[in-house]
Amino acid sequence: MKRIALLTSGGDAPGMNACVRAVVRSAIASGIEVRGVRDGYKGLVEGNIEPLLRQAVSRIINRGGTILGSARYEAFKEDAAQEKAIRMMKEHSIEALVVIGGGGTFRGALDLAKKGVRIVGIPATIDNDIAASDYSIGFFTAVDTAVQSIDKLRDTSDSHQRCSVVEVMGRNDGDIALFAGIATGADIVVTPETGFDQHEVIQSVQEAFEKNKRHAIVIITENITDVSRLAEDIEEATAFESRATVLGHVQRGGTPVAFDRYLAARMGQKAVALLAEGATARILALQGGTISDCGLEEALSAKKESRRELVDLVTQFRH
Repeated sequence: MKRIALLTSGGDAPGMNACVRAVVRSAIASGIEVRGVRDGYKGLVEGNIEPLLRQAVSRIINRGGTILGSARYEAFKEDAAQEKAIRMMKEHSIEALVVIGGGGTFRGALDLAKKGVRIVGIPATIDNDIAASDYSIGFFTAVDTAVQSIDKLRDTSDSHQRCSVVEVMGRNDGDIALFAGIATGADIVVTPETGFDQHEVIQSVQEAFEKNKRHAIVIITENITDVSRLAEDIEEATAFESRATVLGHVQRGGTPVAFDRYLAARMGQKAVALLAEGATARILALQGGTISDCGLEEALSAKKESRRELVDLVTQFRH
């Protein structure tokens, strides 16, 4: 194998740049040229491809976002776009592809693999919703960002005897809320795993007030309810003044924490090694501290293990 290409796709995640660096340097060390694809699958279809040399990835290990850019490209679901991407790879003498991203990225990768493209995926998504891997690149940085923000909200909530309702990201996965809730000592954590009972939330906030707490923190995963309305309902039903805060895309950015850089380095190196061995249609996964790999199709159909122990923990620590 003489030349591979690399792209980042879907939502950006802190640590993507560290992973790009790892792939490039591992490949060069193995005598393999690397081409960078700009703006994900869109760039692959349009032929927005350029050499990635060692110096191009210097001083990016601590940068958030992705130097290659990313895009959500719905047209790539169509055969015509996929066939054009394959033609572009042939024009640039690209023999294999490394894709860094989440579930949508891997569905595109599987389509290419079924058409004969040699491909390996690396999970990088703050939602941590790739069931095959214990953790994905970017998750712990997103949790840390949420924790820092919630700690600051606690200061002002305590000063004003207020309930803060904080919406964190996660799409349909509650890991950010659960991990941040444990780390900040939140009074209530609401996720897809815990379920949502508004009466129970309001009752818990009222109990906190009756126990002479000066503040209450409610953390909730996005797409569950309107947090502004929930804060209004809490204020109307309890003695707490309430405010809603949506952390939003601030959780995607920022300097990646050490663990995300470490995970990116290990997965980037492993991806190149797999391709050099002739593997294809694989996804990297952290499983029990070991970097392993599994089939793309298997990874996309896998169901995430229950977070019951985390749900129980936040419940036990309530108030």
